[in-house]
Amino acid sequence: MILTDTHCHLYLNKFEHDLDEVLRRAVEAGIDSIYLPAIDWDSLAEMEKLEHPEITFYKMAGIHPCDVHNNWPIDDERLFTLCKSDKYVAVGETGLDYYWSTDHVEQQKESLRIHCRVSRQVQKPVILHNRESTSDLLDLIESEQDGTLRGIWHCFTGTVDEGKRALDLGLYLGIGGVLTFKNSGVDKVVKDLPIDKMVLETDAPFLAPSPKRGKRNEPSYISFVAEKLGEVMKLPVEEVARITTRNASILFNTKSKSS
Repeated sequence: MILTDTHCHLYLNKFEHDLDEVLRRAVEAGIDSIYLPAIDWDSLAEMEKLEHPEITFYKMAGIHPCDVHNNWPIDDERLFTLCKSDKYVAVGETGLDYYWSTDHVEQQKESLRIHCRVSRQVQKPVILHNRESTSDLLDLIESEQDGTLRGIWHCFTGTVDEGKRALDLGLYLGIGGVLTFKNSGVDKVVKDLPIDKMVLETDAPFLAPSPKRGKRNEPSYISFVAEKLGEVMKLPVEEVARITTRNASILFNTKSKSS
């Protein structure tokens, strides 16, 4: 069984003391691909340090919405130059976050527009962070959609209607640890949405799934997400792994051993 983690911050210092063990457990869990969204420009150098003979690391470039105020104005020429390179498979993560602060909403929105424009120019998916900003996020994506924009609503926690709107806007849904939380309600939503537009993710070191909730998250824990999604969709976990890994390969235009 091959699994793909489409959203993991493995380059953060939370992993600096036991990275080899984390990667060993990832391989044992069947993971052959890990996608690394950037938080800021400094993330890019840290990503370069990651290597493993049995795991392919796919890199992205972008500025997280919570970091926009530290990187304003966004260097859109730098972002375009990076993202058009074969070294990077996607643009992000970007998006909107009204949970931590609403002091820089207009800057966040303009940053998101810049990331969407670059995504369209380089024809690579845009990775969208969304926290307490769903309506604004989807409205902005709709305004930027010219028929070529595609991407992922990372850490999907929306309603069925919001999920369907996202799909209509060309987005895939990133399904992570919140799916396993007892009272999140995500399980009741995703069962009414198509698995052929879903990808699995951890967001490690954040949002560890049950039964690891509250601990540092890591790529191997994606197996708990896959098992829960199989339960919700009434599919064998092997089929969930096959479909979501295929979806990631299609969206990112990459290869997996199961492709």
